[in-house]
Amino acid sequence: MKVDVFNITGKKTGSVELPEAIFNAPINVDLMHQAYRRQMANARLGTVETKTRGEVAGGGKKPWKQKGTGRARQGSTNAIQFVGGGRVHTPHMRDYTQLMPRKMRRAALCSALSARVADSGLIFVEDLKLDQSKTSVMAKVLDVLAPKSTTLILIPDKGPDFDNAITASRNLVETKLILANYLNIRDLLSFGKIIIPVQSIDVIKSYLG
Repeated sequence: MKVDVFNITGKKTGSVELPEAIFNAPINVDLMHQAYRRQMANARLGTVETKTRGEVAGGGKKPWKQKGTGRARQGSTNAIQFVGGGRVHTPHMRDYTQLMPRKMRRAALCSALSARVADSGLIFVEDLKLDQSKTSVMAKVLDVLAPKSTTLILIPDKGPDFDNAITASRNLVETKLILANYLNIRDLLSFGKIIIPVQSIDVIKSYLG
């Protein structure tokens, strides 16, 4: 399948052939949803932790005798009703990791890329060479290519051709720039437009086969 290629001024400069297996794959919503949930779950740290009465320090001695004090009987100050005692029904360390076969993960990415092609969410540019590493310069380019839209930029590498683009995009709140081999389902589905230099297509092909 062929798609149009633009320069940074928004002018059409030609076209590029996209691999059908990646950019025109069957769109499987359930698979994309599973991959998205997996990525979000794996990003959770699960590092919250509280101590039960068996884990807090102290409390080895009976605080007062069993009878004759007029107070309720107690066996240890580690009990939950004491200040400094243990806690019950509170969070503990947990691993939220979800597993998913690599073939399914890559099929989900192909499905997402195909969906973005279908909704005109992918914009292919011949290059992203900027004369200056200024935020205002990148903002003007994005206003032309993807006006009023959140933007994901996929660059093939951190070579000198993209140094200015990397620096200029750092302070743009609704713009994210990543390497093409870091492509993930969350970013593909979260941004309104995805700008892809034609050099990144080969990286995507090598990554997704």
